[in-house]
Amino acid sequence: MLSTAVLVALLAATAAAFALTEGAKLEPSPISHTYVTPVFSPGITTSEIRFRLRKRDHLSVWMTRGGKRVATVVAGRTFKAGVVDLVFSGISQTGVTLPQGPYVPVVHFGRSHRTITIPSTTRIDTKPPVIHFPKRRHAVISPDGDGRKDSYSVHYTVNEPAHGILLVDGKTFEVTRSQKLSGELVWRGRIGGRLASVGNHVLSISARDEAGNTTKPFPFAIVQIRYIALGRARIPVRPGKRFAVGMSHDSSRVTWVLHGRHGTARGKTLHLRAPVTPGVYQLYVTVGRHSAKAAIVVG
Repeated sequence: MLSTAVLVALLAATAAAFALTEGAKLEPSPISHTYVTPVFSPGITTSEIRFRLRKRDHLSVWMTRGGKRVATVVAGRTFKAGVVDLVFSGISQTGVTLPQGPYVPVVHFGRSHRTITIPSTTRIDTKPPVIHFPKRRHAVISPDGDGRKDSYSVHYTVNEPAHGILLVDGKTFEVTRSQKLSGELVWRGRIGGRLASVGNHVLSISARDEAGNTTKPFPFAIVQIRYIALGRARIPVRPGKRFAVGMSHDSSRVTWVLHGRHGTARGKTLHLRAPVTPGVYQLYVTVGRHSAKAAIVVG
């Protein structure tokens, strides 16, 4: 009878332990919908730690690295049920940036004396991306919409996923939408939605990674906007003699006006005859809505 009683008690204790274990399994986690910023750069961006708290509780939150506690996010604070949104700066209390690498958030619940490690990591990255591009020193464009040299483009590669950034005369002009290992930046001769002025413009290139680290802009090209330019601004010629002037343009033809005469021409050299009367005359050469002029000195 004693053996039977002991056996019954043992079975009852086992059943109670099983029921307690199963009940714990069915109890929902005190937090859900967790999110941790994947990567950030202290001083530039921060890491967000967000989760939904099922019940009001007194929480302490800290970060671990390699299993060791390295930074405190919340040192004991009561939160009501709902969304809890915290920030990990990646900077120690002494103002020193923590080492690069992965960090894991841990949440301690004061009421239930329970500690949960959030199964997500945030990574500190303080190194800017390295960008490679062809070093082309000079280019000429004429953004007049005729399909000939309307824009300037540069292909680049980076050592990590990053946005490509193009700067014109020191101001950010274009940032690629995606973060890829390669891409293309294009300048169509506009600044602030308006056509840039005729002349030289300095183009610089940079890159920004997911953490927010930005490569120092590097001037890599001088792009000249020109529609029509003449090789000489002053041309001396004998009365009635023929003369030639070189032209720089990318149009299929140009129009010209000289002392009441006008016409069209093709190619890059304009051949004309000077007026027979000595004097100074203005030669106008036009491409689309843009013109250049030279003084024809007849004498």
